[in-house]
Amino acid sequence: MISKLKTLAKLYLDGKPAEIAEQTIDAFCEWIMTEFQQLPFAVQASDFMGYETAAEMFADIEQGHLWESVENYDSEIYPNPFYGFALLAIHDYDHYLCQSDFSLEGEIAAYKEAANRATSLEMQKILYSEIVMKSAARIYLGYTPKSKVVFP
Repeated sequence: MISKLKTLAKLYLDGKPAEIAEQTIDAFCEWIMTEFQQLPFAVQASDFMGYETAAEMFADIEQGHLWESVENYDSEIYPNPFYGFALLAIHDYDHYLCQSDFSLEGEIAAYKEAANRATSLEMQKILYSEIVMKSAARIYLGYTPKSKVVFP
């Protein structure tokens, strides 16, 4: 799994940002809003709150709320930072749905949850970059890299 992690991380880090059609971005943002509105808990932004383990996050979700760190909202494809915030909450709920941790295997499992609901291949590719590839880069580097969408 180490070579897979390194390969995905390098593809993300060295890749050029993908060119994405405006209508795809619009459809993706609409999908994010629809998914976000269906979350069965309150999502709260925080400058300092984060989860060290998936179990901590699952416990909060079971109590009806989820904290999201404001430092993870950036992405050039979103018209405003709220979409990144909403996608992160959706993604964390996908971790909960499939009971997966924050390892590469866990990120892939959570990606599959979202990809199964995505309405196009283009959206699945964006999700793969945002979830699997960016997570691989984060695990590889030990910190979250600058956000971009990469289609290898």
